[in-house]
Amino acid sequence: MFNLKAGNGQVILTSQSYESKDGCKNGIESVKKNSQDDARFDRKTAKDGSPFFTLTATNGQIIGKSEMYSSTDAMENGIASVKKNAPDADVVDNS
Repeated sequence: MFNLKAGNGQVILTSQSYESKDGCKNGIESVKKNSQDDARFDRKTAKDGSPFFTLTATNGQIIGKSEMYSSTDAMENGIASVKKNAPDADVVDNS
């Protein structure tokens, strides 16, 4: 699995679990690519009313999920942060 972090070190997107390192690397590349298309972000609401989002690949598979936010505006800021940070994010292998 992987986490995408903002410039301040806060996790802004968490991936699914992968069976292999190559699968994980493909997921990272998918986030970098798909994060630039607003249509790939699904804005959702949890059962407790907290807004969150998922990022999907072009095949519809979820490649990452956000934290739960306190407001819709905070969620939109999270999406903007993913769009900004994902394309040039450094990859750090902690395995």
